[in-house]
Amino acid sequence: MKKVIVGMSGGVDSSVAAILLLKQGYEVEGLFMRNWDSDVNNDILGNPGFSSEICPQEEDYNDAKAVCDKLGIKLHRVDFIKEYWDYVFTYFLNELKKGRTPNPDIMCNKFIKFDYFKKEAKKLGANYIATGHYARIENGLLKRGVDNNKDQTYFLSQLSNKQLENVLFPVGELKKDEVRKIAESNNLITATKKDSTGICFIGERNFKKFLENYLPNKKGNIVDIETKDILGTHYGLMYYTIGQRRGLDVGGTKSRLFVVGKNLDKNDLYVSTNEDYLVTTSAKVGELNWIYKEKLNEVTAKFRYRQKDYDVSLDFVNDSEVIVKYPQGVKSVTPGQACVFYNGEVCLGGGIIEEVYFNDEKLSYL
Repeated sequence: MKKVIVGMSGGVDSSVAAILLLKQGYEVEGLFMRNWDSDVNNDILGNPGFSSEICPQEEDYNDAKAVCDKLGIKLHRVDFIKEYWDYVFTYFLNELKKGRTPNPDIMCNKFIKFDYFKKEAKKLGANYIATGHYARIENGLLKRGVDNNKDQTYFLSQLSNKQLENVLFPVGELKKDEVRKIAESNNLITATKKDSTGICFIGERNFKKFLENYLPNKKGNIVDIETKDILGTHYGLMYYTIGQRRGLDVGGTKSRLFVVGKNLDKNDLYVSTNEDYLVTTSAKVGELNWIYKEKLNEVTAKFRYRQKDYDVSLDFVNDSEVIVKYPQGVKSVTPGQACVFYNGEVCLGGGIIEEVYFNDEKLSYL
């Protein structure tokens, strides 16, 4: 009998993944990852003065334990707190310092879930690992999950072919409502639990208050990019992303304003009522991870999760960098975000947006 270690997150998706694997005849055990601890991370940072919080992961662990107990499977627990800090959270903070908009979930998959977790599972005698991701692997190809609204291949785009070996995605063939029905029919505590949001493994928090613990606020001006008029005050460029409309502390204007850029040297946040400032026609994408067996030049791309696919052409500079061209124009292509490539249902790979251009001219304010 083949042994599978399931990454039990305390959510409904991993719970149902375990059920499906048991029904398929696998020997199943769970493994819960603890990747965040406020007190430990304060010590790493060298500033123990931050107030401790009750970590949402403890509640998740209790839910995972309840599910495993009900299913009659063993649940292991492992701490990757330092690894998460070194490879995911430090990356997240460094990107914010550059004025970019990072996606830590992608790096969490690359360095934690499909690296350290996989190694830990191997120590436990696993033939396979499984997670609750909405994705599929068929004939060695990474494919979108059947549920288009929940497909998570975007977050798996930095995984190597080696990392995808001996990986199972049991819920990838199901839609979310089907997953919840399976959980309900098995009377699982996670059946109606809402999906987790927020930063991977850190959970839902007041983003501004949370980041104040790790990056100092630096107030600056909110500037109309066309008139150069000062419209208000921002409380740190890291709190804003391109295309954002809400949360702008601008009084006296009834016009709908968009964040269209940042100037790190002047610490200015640029806004405009003109959406044309959000449009770009090409981008330089680095940290390229190409999963598919051959390079393709005409593909589709997502520039953000749950965004629709756009037709793009790829000009490969080298193995780690590509110029992505989309002459039809796309709004809010943002440095720091992932650009992920597809050929139909197949996820080809992806990279991190470094620079954006309009008609081959670099938009420095982005």
